[in-house]
Amino acid sequence: MNPLSITCLLHVLLLLVITDAFSLIPEKANVRIYNDLGSRINLNVHCKSKHDDLGQQHLGYRNYFEFRFRPSIFQNTLFYCSFQWNGRTQWFNIYVELRDEPYCSKCVWNIRPDGPCLTNYNNLCLPWYFY
Repeated sequence: MNPLSITCLLHVLLLLVITDAFSLIPEKANVRIYNDLGSRINLNVHCKSKHDDLGQQHLGYRNYFEFRFRPSIFQNTLFYCSFQWNGRTQWFNIYVELRDEPYCSKCVWNIRPDGPCLTNYNNLCLPWYFY
């Protein structure tokens, strides 16, 4: 093989490796959390992951808190949140990559008195225990 052919072959191989590497990087995920507790009930939300603390959020009725992130290539991304209202506290894993990534790149959660529900593409709010 002549040097030009080898150079072209190396460039093609490099391009294939780079293209394949970019396909391993997951798309950004988006999580939106609505206060769906009822009028005049405020919701305090505090979300965290192993590496990020998103801080305390105060949501009036039908207001939301939203955050974006890039899931791990190891499929182990986890965000969990505490929800407080009227003296009550609940914890929920709001994003579990293995659970949520197949269903939503934009996860819309409604926090209700009986627990969170995920809104799907048909605008149905499915309770968390279906996942």
